[in-house]
Amino acid sequence: MKRLAILFILLGVCLTTIGGYQWYQTNAAQNKSLQEAKQLVEKNQLPSSNGHTDTISFPDQFNPSVGETVGLLHIPKLSAQLPIVEGTDEDELEKGVGHYRGTAYPTQQDQIVLSGHRDTVFRRMGELEIGDILTIQLPPYGSFSYEISNTKVVPANDRSIIVPTAPNEVLTVTTCYPFTYIGNAPDRYIITALPIESKKK
Repeated sequence: MKRLAILFILLGVCLTTIGGYQWYQTNAAQNKSLQEAKQLVEKNQLPSSNGHTDTISFPDQFNPSVGETVGLLHIPKLSAQLPIVEGTDEDELEKGVGHYRGTAYPTQQDQIVLSGHRDTVFRRMGELEIGDILTIQLPPYGSFSYEISNTKVVPANDRSIIVPTAPNEVLTVTTCYPFTYIGNAPDRYIITALPIESKKK
C-alpha cells in the first residue's frame, strides 16, 4: 500500500512537471511571436486608420509562409495585444492567434478567419460583447478595425462557419468552448465582426 502511494505521488509530480514545461514552452513561443509582431509594427509605422481607407491598398501577392508572424490583434476592451501567425495547426496556435490559411486578409473583401486556444491567447474572449472593437495591425499595410456584430456557439465539427463572404468583408474569430472545459471541448465560440467603415453606411 505504501509503495502504491509513493507511485501515485511520483506520477503526480511527473504530470505536474510535464504540464509546467508545456506551459513554459507555449508562453515562451507566444512572447517571441509578440515581440516579432511589435517589431514589425515599429519598423513599418502603420498608417493610422479608423477602419478602411482608399489610400490603403493590400497587395495581391501578399502570401506569408506558415508559421510566419504577420501582425497584431489588438482588443481594447481586454487591453490585449496578441501576435497573429499564419496557419492554425498546433505549432502555429502555440505561438499566438492563427490566421486560417486560404481565408482573406483586410481589404481583400472576403472572410477573414482567426483562431486561438481558449486557455491561452483567447482565455478572456467570453468577456467581449456586441459593439466591442477588434483591430488587426498588419505592417506595413495598415490598422483595420472591426466591430463585433454577433456571437454564437456551434458544435466543434461545424465547418459551415468558414465560408466565402465576398464581396463583403467579415472577420470571424473562433475558439474552443466552454472556456472552462477540461480536455477536448465539444463546441466552438464564434465571434463575427464587421469593418467599422461598412457599419457607417
